[in-house]
Amino acid sequence: MKIDLTGKNALIGGSSKGIGLGIATELANSGARVCLMARNETKLKEIVGQLPNSESHSYLVVDFSKFEEYKIKIEKYIKNNQVDILVNNTQGPSAGNSLSKNIDSYQEAFDLLFKSVVHTTSLVIPHMQKNKWGRIINVTSVSVKEPLNYLVLSNSIRSAVVAWAKSLSVDIGKDGITINSILTGYFDTERIKELNKEKSKSLNISEDEVLEKMKSLVPLNRLGKTEEYGYLVSFLSSDKASYINGASIPIDGGLLKSY
Repeated sequence: MKIDLTGKNALIGGSSKGIGLGIATELANSGARVCLMARNETKLKEIVGQLPNSESHSYLVVDFSKFEEYKIKIEKYIKNNQVDILVNNTQGPSAGNSLSKNIDSYQEAFDLLFKSVVHTTSLVIPHMQKNKWGRIINVTSVSVKEPLNYLVLSNSIRSAVVAWAKSLSVDIGKDGITINSILTGYFDTERIKELNKEKSKSLNISEDEVLEKMKSLVPLNRLGKTEEYGYLVSFLSSDKASYINGASIPIDGGLLKSY
């Protein structure tokens, strides 16, 4: 099955590394024009130059953790650019359990994970409605179904994103627009390495031991590859996935125990 996204414009958050970069690469490989969003301009320039048909792609320097600044930049961008495929993805909030976070921590996580997603989506929908076509994909986590105790902020706010997306799917489906959420398992990214480093300190074991314990929880006994994530997003972005809407799709190697 060949995925052809020629002529489509994709806007991808958190795409200078990790899962976001894997998504951007596969969308570009499928023929889409991509705009990368992240904080590191040097890295963004480097990535654009490495993508196939590099002259077709662009980047936008943003910091999702500074909502008011982000709001100004994203409104200006979308006013002047067509977005057919939106991938809502940001850096993750800080780790910690429910007893280690105060109300300010939850507000910061809300702005980062929910407010930025809802606002960006609201900006792209009018164009999608006009064209009677659009794809919105939210990068969330398996923790919305089975909370991870050490990621209470992510558990809480990403659950809200999934519920909001399900609600929105009812309102925009008639316009040929789909919105889906991907429940992310353990992938080989810098984020996982950072979390494992914190775990190794709290558990007083080596990072290698943490990694092996993590792998042992996955029936496939390995971490996911970012290109595998990109394959799923490319499919969901295509016409071949036009009847998938309002879904929460795990990509976790079988990690989730529920169904």
